Amino acid sequence: MNTEYRHIPLILASSSPSRRRLLVQAGIDPIIRPSKVDEPAVLAEQAGKSGRHLDDLDACERVGVLAEAKASAVQATMDAVKDAERRSRGELVTFRPLNQSDSGASSRNPMSQVLGAWGGMIDAERGPLLLGCDSLFSMDGVVMGKPHKPERALERLMAMRGRTGTLVTGHCLIDLATGHRARAVSSAQVIFGDYDRATMQAYVATGEPLEVAGSFTLEGLGSAFIQGVEGDPSGVMGLSMPTLRALAQELGVSWSDLWAERVMPERQPADGSTHGPEGLAAPAENVHQPGDGWVDCACGKRHWGLNGAAGVLLARRDVRSGAPVSVLLQHRARWSAEGGTWGVPGGAISDGENPLEGGLRESYEEANIRPEDIQVVGSYLEDHGPWGYTTILAFERPGHHVDPRMNDDESIALEWVDLDKVSGLPLLKAFGQDWPHFRQRLETLAAEG
Repeated sequence: MNTEYRHIPLILASSSPSRRRLLVQAGIDPIIRPSKVDEPAVLAEQAGKSGRHLDDLDACERVGVLAEAKASAVQATMDAVKDAERRSRGELVTFRPLNQSDSGASSRNPMSQVLGAWGGMIDAERGPLLLGCDSLFSMDGVVMGKPHKPERALERLMAMRGRTGTLVTGHCLIDLATGHRARAVSSAQVIFGDYDRATMQAYVATGEPLEVAGSFTLEGLGSAFIQGVEGDPSGVMGLSMPTLRALAQELGVSWSDLWAERVMPERQPADGSTHGPEGLAAPAENVHQPGDGWVDCACGKRHWGLNGAAGVLLARRDVRSGAPVSVLLQHRARWSAEGGTWGVPGGAISDGENPLEGGLRESYEEANIRPEDIQVVGSYLEDHGPWGYTTILAFERPGHHVDPRMNDDESIALEWVDLDKVSGLPLLKAFGQDWPHFRQRLETLAAEG
């Protein structure tokens, strides 16, 4: 009997802590990729297509449409990464500082060969799976979205006292390797208990019910006010686990293939610490991603990324001469390793990614470097054996313009820096050592066209 295990990553197109918690409790460590979909615009478009008014869309139709829109939005960004990967050219230069036999020399391999060796999403026959979800609560046929305002939340909660409403959750699961998708909507009846206005005022004052469907949560402070649930309770928390399992089976994926690899001691810090070399930790609200963590290296240092790390060194070229004139650099957050220094946007490679995919994704998330706007022309790997950092070399594509934007809290600033001014900045140590080589290589690649 063939018992070979192949882990298939799951990408969650949501930043919902409740949905992530449900997956983790079920043995799945999801990759978090929020969709940032304009929900009112999506629903208005759906109503317009069918010649109806927005109010004519019932809760089940709304959550189904929004779940698919969220999944599709993230799929588009992942497809852009794969397209940039297919367009990539150049060479990978590998340096192994811990291998004495290299004697400081670099070994060169064509990037096309290396990509095949790396694997990743572009070579996957199945997966990663991408999940979009959306939930709505209704009572007496009236849809109740997120209240946003305290007075609206209080009014709703008092109207729901002692009554029963319906919470529906839409699910859209996409296999990124094949493009196949499966959809379903789960439903559960929520029975509210008896409570007084003063208690609800105190509950609303906590802020918990303001940004959740129906103005309540089952897993938080609101759990004390819910008398019972008829149907799947996980669906009330924004993701029906039985529904997700059925959708995975519909796409031909075994549920156990989604379970995370829990026991990997060789990839964990010896002391289990989440703190970096300077003893600083990321902000508590930062989302943990598969692949996040510190590795104690044979070089005596602690490096970020259980699967290694990668980033993009993006150069802008002179319109007339084609010569590189500036590079896009990140002023690193104080809490990060060597915080306050300058380097390239990048970070830990997630499960299921190769270094090129990880670098392209991280640079988009941190600096808004869109994969469709750049041309990958080479890369450099500092290989420490159990850990490595890959610097992706790229130019802006002709006719494209990259406008950097801080999409998270990992940057103090993002700036296009003139080549002659880079060495005058307080650079990340490894980047500073490699910068003369990177500059020479970018100039050579630009001259080659």
